[in-house]
Amino acid sequence: MLRKKIRLGDLLVEGSVITEAQLMDALKQQKSTGQRLGTTLVNLGYVGEEQLLRFLAQQLEIDYIDLPNFKISQHAVTKLSEIQARRFRTLVIDEKDNSYLIAMADPTDLNRYDQIQSILQKPVTVTVAKESDIIRNIDLFYRKTNEISSLAEELQDELGSDEFELPTLADTTDSDEAPVAKLLQSVFEEAVQLQASDVHIEPDQDVLRIRLRVDGSLQEQVMKEKRIAPALVLRLKLMCGLDISEKRKPQDGRFNVKVRGHNVDVRLSTMPVQHGESVVMRLLDQTSGILRLSELGMSENLLNQFRQLLRSQHGMILVTGPTGSGKTTTLYSALSELNSSDKKIITIEDPVEYYLSRVNQVQVNAKIGLDFSRVLRAVLRQDPDVVLVGEMRDQETAEIGLRAAMTGHLVLSTLHTNDSISSALRLADMGAEPYLVASALRGIVAQRLVKRNCTYCAKDHKANPQEHAWLESIKGDKIAEVTFKQGEGCSQCNNTGYRGRIAIHEMLVLDDSMLSALRRHNVDEFTKVAKESPLFTPLLDSVLSLALKGVTSLEEVYRIGETVEQTDLLPAVEETKS
Repeated sequence: MLRKKIRLGDLLVEGSVITEAQLMDALKQQKSTGQRLGTTLVNLGYVGEEQLLRFLAQQLEIDYIDLPNFKISQHAVTKLSEIQARRFRTLVIDEKDNSYLIAMADPTDLNRYDQIQSILQKPVTVTVAKESDIIRNIDLFYRKTNEISSLAEELQDELGSDEFELPTLADTTDSDEAPVAKLLQSVFEEAVQLQASDVHIEPDQDVLRIRLRVDGSLQEQVMKEKRIAPALVLRLKLMCGLDISEKRKPQDGRFNVKVRGHNVDVRLSTMPVQHGESVVMRLLDQTSGILRLSELGMSENLLNQFRQLLRSQHGMILVTGPTGSGKTTTLYSALSELNSSDKKIITIEDPVEYYLSRVNQVQVNAKIGLDFSRVLRAVLRQDPDVVLVGEMRDQETAEIGLRAAMTGHLVLSTLHTNDSISSALRLADMGAEPYLVASALRGIVAQRLVKRNCTYCAKDHKANPQEHAWLESIKGDKIAEVTFKQGEGCSQCNNTGYRGRIAIHEMLVLDDSMLSALRRHNVDEFTKVAKESPLFTPLLDSVLSLALKGVTSLEEVYRIGETVEQTDLLPAVEETKS
């Protein structure tokens, strides 16, 4: 490592990465927050994190490491304790030739570098990596599973073998230092470490199951301490302010929890089941921030098309896909791009998931009659430039939204449809007049989330003759022998073969020929001209492109294929690991 100090701000200005005015603004902000200058610049949106780190690496003459795609040595990681790794924001990622390769979030911190060198007692080669990637890998190498099992045993011992009454159980669970509180905190820590979207607590006949939904699939931990389930449920009800005596009816609530510096919003749902009460919690990590459009995984061509749509002064843009396909993430990224002092933006959501500065966000409440259509009417009297409607749920909401899009407002919304072409037709099927749809609709983005191959255990997988024939049917042409990647399963991916997800997109920008067919509600003609559009790239082509690059597996291509119109082309395949 070159022992030289750099003035990051000046170098960024000299390199035309930021302007002098942006640097002055960041320095002013830094004085009040105490954050590092680089972090402040990223938070203000003046520079992307990866762009900043690559620039820094170039100036320091070191490498930038993309940790999600780097095979980290499990043996090397243990050379620093968890406490040291977290304090230094550093990971030892490899060991060779009697030296260590380390990834640092801030390689300009020479004092921290000297401390690490002293601990490791060997020559060190420094690289720079995203802090979020470093923290995620620290979390992965120090899993909480054993701690959860230990706390479950402790809670079982405290409850004893006798049957317990509700007042006694309430006393047992009320303290933050109680074993039940510690157990739940460990569950939340495990969930945040693995970036789980949901936590399931399910009492069974003889066991308690705690399951985390990670990358779209449930990962299960089974505990023999089934008797602790009522204590967990009661503690969660107390945190939500729910009726702890009501076990016969479903209840919904929400609360916030702090987990290792993460502010997590928890949406809770209880359901009476045969062996007690089942609890499902949706986790929204408020600390993770909103992705930029450029971070959504769109190709450069699709990104330019989407930005062009967002520059429209009026019209409707739809984002479509099944539940859990990342629609909300895309919409928030779009709003973040549009958000400026000269635009009035109002959102109608159920629920409001992330806070956006300068944006008026409205939570619908069906219990008091505050539904999407009623709020939308009120919103249009608030002089908005941009309106986000969380979902087009019914004919009334769709028609109000379409008319708003025709009268000088940019309207963003979602639909639960399989692809972009069917979304345009769905609006008419919901009862909206075809002329309204054709007059207001500007473009549609369909999307899915596909699993990334685990870089630690991914191996080559050659397409067999049946798979090869299917691939040729998709491409419509002969193709050479193809080799894909497929994760085999390891400790780094919890034996799933996958680690993380990436979005794929299909974009349909409506032209005159499509609008003409839509106005006449000619389904066959609309479908034909849409597919023939030179700008149209189907979802299946997008996921296949990622599979050919080794990012995802052929198994994921099949999964996406099952949800789009090429279903009849899918080959029969043996059951594989998911």
